[in-house]
Amino acid sequence: MIRRRSPARVLPVVALLMFSSVVLRVLVGADSAMANTPDEQPEPDAAAPVAEPAQTADTSALLVAFQTREQRLVEREAKLVDRLQALSVVEQEVAQQLAALELAEKKLAATIAQAETASSVDLQRLATVYENMPAKDAAALFAEMPAGFAAGFLGMMEPLASAKIMSALPPEKAYSFSVVLAGRNANTPTQ
Repeated sequence: MIRRRSPARVLPVVALLMFSSVVLRVLVGADSAMANTPDEQPEPDAAAPVAEPAQTADTSALLVAFQTREQRLVEREAKLVDRLQALSVVEQEVAQQLAALELAEKKLAATIAQAETASSVDLQRLATVYENMPAKDAAALFAEMPAGFAAGFLGMMEPLASAKIMSALPPEKAYSFSVVLAGRNANTPTQ
């Protein structure tokens, strides 16, 4: 039967082995680094290529590429900042124009409401004038009006005044006014 060791005993042993391996590598690497001091460096072989100039050329080319890219990024960032500022200015102008448009719309709505009210008041006054006229005189005026126009006034008047005017009109005119009055709310939705 194989006896197993507990993991608590194995872990310190493994850690000690790893630590000693690191110490050995450092010491061996330090010895080789000390052995090649600048005064005692071996002469390069004539056949061995020298890598330093190529590395320097590659490094300088990389540095130039990075600087060029950085310059392009700086220019692009400046363009973006300019564009954002221009967009901000345009946004402010649009906001001002929208505010002016909303104000003009409110003024126009008030003007239209005032005009409609004035028109309604004027039409009601005219209907009152027709109501107070003698029926024969009002009927003579109504006979000359288009049916839709006359029916509008007759609808605004008191029913008794409208009846007197209608009785004074020729029958065909009175009939056409009656048709318009009866049909003017026929297309109104009921629901």
